[in-house]
Amino acid sequence: MSSSNNADKTATNQLWGGRFASGPAAIMEKINASIGFDKKLYRQDIAGSKAHAEMMTKQGVLKPEDNAAIQAGLDSVLQEIEEGRFEFKVAHEDIHMNVEARLSEIIGPAAGRLHTGRSRNDQVAVDLKLWLRDAIDQLIGDVKALQSILIRRAEEHADTVMPGFTHLQPAQPVTFGHHLLAYVEMLGRDRSRLADCRARLNESPLGAAALAGTPYPLDRHFSAKLLGFDKPTENSLDSVSDRDFAMEFLGLGAIMGVHLSRLAEEIVNWSSPAFGFVRVADAFSSGSSIMPQKRNPDAAELIRAKAGRTIGNLNSLLIVMKGLPLAYCKDMQDDKEPVFEAVETLSLSLAAMTGMFEGITINKDRMRGAAEAGFITATDLADWLVLDLGMPFRDAHHVTGRIVALAEAKGQRLDELTLEEMQSVHGAIHKGVFGVLTVEGSVARRTSYGGTSPTQVRDAITRAKARFL
Repeated sequence: MSSSNNADKTATNQLWGGRFASGPAAIMEKINASIGFDKKLYRQDIAGSKAHAEMMTKQGVLKPEDNAAIQAGLDSVLQEIEEGRFEFKVAHEDIHMNVEARLSEIIGPAAGRLHTGRSRNDQVAVDLKLWLRDAIDQLIGDVKALQSILIRRAEEHADTVMPGFTHLQPAQPVTFGHHLLAYVEMLGRDRSRLADCRARLNESPLGAAALAGTPYPLDRHFSAKLLGFDKPTENSLDSVSDRDFAMEFLGLGAIMGVHLSRLAEEIVNWSSPAFGFVRVADAFSSGSSIMPQKRNPDAAELIRAKAGRTIGNLNSLLIVMKGLPLAYCKDMQDDKEPVFEAVETLSLSLAAMTGMFEGITINKDRMRGAAEAGFITATDLADWLVLDLGMPFRDAHHVTGRIVALAEAKGQRLDELTLEEMQSVHGAIHKGVFGVLTVEGSVARRTSYGGTSPTQVRDAITRAKARFL
């Protein structure tokens, strides 16, 4: 081992205890270190340390001159990291000890007083909560941006008729605007879950120390307020062992990933020649290395795949946490990477989906043509028999089925049958029936709240703008 590495290990031992006569084995150092990923928390770690020092000074635990040195030194460390001049060292294990070691080099013995009244156990919980709080704020903005473009495209296509599907079979006509608003609602629930998660995590563990609290006269309410938390956590054991907030975030992230995957699947289907409903812009498509005619919706396919990543992130942390006794265990070091990856994956997926809908081209004629296939207004015929002829719905369903069979045998749409042909099935049918057999007539009649009629869709767009934008 080089002399510089020996020096690093000596510095590490000074930081985390005189209990050990020598540094860790090389493999132990590698498995134990988290600086490769938790350096992402540097802003939050420094913010937490600055707040802790301010609080200790207020409480008379730390001298004002030491606090002044600590504050200035931490500002210097932050500047070094921001400017790329900071050397992160594996020997110092994690972001907390890397920052503290550099602070000690800058200001000397005063740095050793910073850790009074806290532990890395409460420190890392504070850091992760602060980081995730910022990430949630960013994701809420990302979701809003996607909702905004979906609402705009829905407004453009409030009366564009397309087939609505069940079992991926044509079921009833809907409007494309109505279809897009379904995803606006899903994303709205995603935003609500993000906000709920943020509210629940917004309690400060700082000052809980290792697990039992501290004999120092700390004002945890003051440090919580400095960091923008609503209040300090109530129980010191829970404070350092709680990762509910991370699991909750990963759970809602998995749900959001599934919502994005479902919309991505729609794009994959709609952009295929068999559907031909949309054309994905070149910027979000790719070609084939061997088939020159291909236009592959790769961005949509990748978003669809990344739902598996977000689900995997949730499973990873659930499995890490499921058997841990109170309080802190080193297993919990593996809480951060799933959270970091989920945030990155979701942010990228949201941006890609927003970009796709900014540039997507809608083929209204192809959508309308598809809506006329498969006797898609059969339910409208059954409803007309109930509303106009007073027929019980089960009887209306049977009569409609016979009329559909007649049209199928003749190779015609329902609205192409003559009145006499329909009267051959049920004599009370009159010419008013033709008003409900077109796809436009079908969607226009779906006027119940939240329905697909263009008037309802436009009303829903007005409400969506007020709720989400």
